[in-house]
Amino acid sequence: MYKINILLPLFFLLSLLNSKLLAQQGNTFRDDYQYHIKKTTESIKIDGVIEEAVWETAQTATNFFYITPVAEKKVEQRDQTEVRMTYDDKHIYLAVVCHGEKPYLVPSLKRDGNTFFGGETFMVSFDPGNERTTGNAFATNSAGVQFDNQLAGDLGTRSGGGSGGFNTAWNNKWQCETKEYDNYFTIEMAIPFKSLRYGDSKVWGVQFNRGVSETNSFHAWTPVPLQFFGPDLGYNASLIWDEVPKKTKSNIALIPYTIASTFKDVAGDAPANNNFDVGLDAKIALTSSLNLDVTVNPDFSQVDVDRQVTNLTTVNIRFPEQRIFFVENSDIFSDFGIPPMRPFFSRKIGLTDNGAPIPISYGARITGNLTKDTRIGLMNLQTKSDVEPGNNYSALAVNHRIFGRSVLKGFFHNRIGHTDGNFDSDDFTRNMGLEFDYKSKDGYDRFAVGYSLSNSEGVSDKNGYYHAIAQFGNDNFRFYTNVSGIGKNYSDEMGFIQQKNQFNAVTGEVIEIGYDHLFSNLSYTIYPEKSKKINTHRFGLINVGDWDRESNSNFSYRIGGSYQIAFANTSRFSVEFGRTYRKLLFPFTFTDNPLPAKGYTWKTFEIDYRSDIRKNFNYALGGTIGGFYSGQRKSLTAEMNYRQQPWGNFGVAFEANELTFDGDIGNTTLLLIGPRIEFSLNRDLFWTTFLQYNTQQDNFNINSRIQWRFQPLSDLFLVYTDNYAIEQWGPKNRTLVLKINYWLNI
Repeated sequence: MYKINILLPLFFLLSLLNSKLLAQQGNTFRDDYQYHIKKTTESIKIDGVIEEAVWETAQTATNFFYITPVAEKKVEQRDQTEVRMTYDDKHIYLAVVCHGEKPYLVPSLKRDGNTFFGGETFMVSFDPGNERTTGNAFATNSAGVQFDNQLAGDLGTRSGGGSGGFNTAWNNKWQCETKEYDNYFTIEMAIPFKSLRYGDSKVWGVQFNRGVSETNSFHAWTPVPLQFFGPDLGYNASLIWDEVPKKTKSNIALIPYTIASTFKDVAGDAPANNNFDVGLDAKIALTSSLNLDVTVNPDFSQVDVDRQVTNLTTVNIRFPEQRIFFVENSDIFSDFGIPPMRPFFSRKIGLTDNGAPIPISYGARITGNLTKDTRIGLMNLQTKSDVEPGNNYSALAVNHRIFGRSVLKGFFHNRIGHTDGNFDSDDFTRNMGLEFDYKSKDGYDRFAVGYSLSNSEGVSDKNGYYHAIAQFGNDNFRFYTNVSGIGKNYSDEMGFIQQKNQFNAVTGEVIEIGYDHLFSNLSYTIYPEKSKKINTHRFGLINVGDWDRESNSNFSYRIGGSYQIAFANTSRFSVEFGRTYRKLLFPFTFTDNPLPAKGYTWKTFEIDYRSDIRKNFNYALGGTIGGFYSGQRKSLTAEMNYRQQPWGNFGVAFEANELTFDGDIGNTTLLLIGPRIEFSLNRDLFWTTFLQYNTQQDNFNINSRIQWRFQPLSDLFLVYTDNYAIEQWGPKNRTLVLKINYWLNI
């Protein structure tokens, strides 16, 4: 019944979308906004002082537009931005004047910090291929803190429905310095051509963005609509070179590392395991637009520990990829399918489901552009067989751009067992698929369809996966939907398929199922024109459903409504209500006794408030009340943060869930407490300590890390990790790691 009621309006909306696609016209920003960059022979000192003669004759990009809280309105002169650019054989140079009154908010001195855009910021982004599918961004603030990231073609919209295209784990060498004055600050940047992948085009895409914390506003040189994020590649200006940039003669980065560690299994009363190891990462430019990444005996101990969550679902939670080797151009491999169903998920390589590392012997990746319109990704990795059976993983992905921003995609994945130096021809899985992803040039509308097949020994049926996506709207209205399905024999050994593996709490078995999935999100946003206190009112409706193919019945369904108000001072308030139906296909437990496999229906009400993040002390409070399977759930979340600008950040996150069930199922209270302390002694020396007390995992974790950046992208790490059992208090294990890596450009 649920399935019929939902699919009828879906077919109507898809038909409406089809008629819209035919009439869609792209924007003309590349013609209307052009920056003409000229070469210089003058030596430029990167010190934040704009005094070189070349800046007096360079073109000035100014008269920025608001993106938020309003759009298509010029920024007042007191907060305007002026950008000038030039270049030589090795670098692109920027000189920027950011008008605005002191004091300037600097959330942290840490590079690529997750609070960076909460302060005063400037960002330049490039689309060197001028193709609107991939780019790179370089940002800084009034203190000269660096932030760089890779941009995908689909950054999504503020109302949801996008894939999220900010790859903040991407890093490269570049320079910037700043200088503060009474009512403005200045920036000088030097971005090496070696840090970019470009072809023979004389025209690139470019965008300049500015964030002003005092007014909680974000600006762009071109009038980007309210629905989109500032560096959206569809709304770039043109960067026109006076001559085609020369190819770099040599573009090789070697990153060797040395590591010394000691591990003590305290609970097992085993002797300490001391280890000394070396490894190497390399980045080699095969062409100006095609890159080879190589890793030998990689180690990722310096990567931030996963932030734990309380899992009140019956399936695994997806954690983000943070390992350096996998991040550049990662979208070409991973952006197939929909978020709950991804045929490729790099965390399946070299990590267990619990996040424990599986040693990797070597890895190699080729990513970038074969032609102006064709991107390619080729990957091969080999895991060691010291503890678990070894595996060899290969992945090939090809994206070809058509119709402006649309992409035709294909992939092939292969995993084969590897033991005692030999491949096991009977232990393999192979997946292959195609997808057509249409995006209108203005980015409002999207339609995608994809199909994939999986192959392994003895499997010949129920091994397919399909998905379809539709999205359309305007600045106020937004509709997004996807429908997908997967067979029980489709392999997810290199992917993430959230509902496919069901756990039976009585037998301890994991049972694979085939199922179909539907997600729809409808939102309407109001932008009060005359209000000085409120930025937006947003109303939303959501429904999510899953159907088991074996029984041809609905086993999960949720419908909900929400309201959110965003204030001009960055604070937010939201309420959400929902009705959930969940049929447990197998017994599952949140307490000592399992819930029986049957259908359950309940209602919930949620409320959340986030205070002004610009304040030194800010906080968030939330709560949920309602049913939960056969019983009730009450939850409370709280997060408090204190910032001592710019050197210290101190916070604690708290979550408590009280679950009470009918009959003899039992009751439980799940606690998750996570204090975090971060000292930024300067832009090169950091000390971060993160504690996690998680009763659901019966684990108390301490992770403390000192990082000294003694040269650009060259670091010394000292990492201490300690784990304790909570229920019967006692130490489990502890690790101490000293690691040094050095970034060497050749």
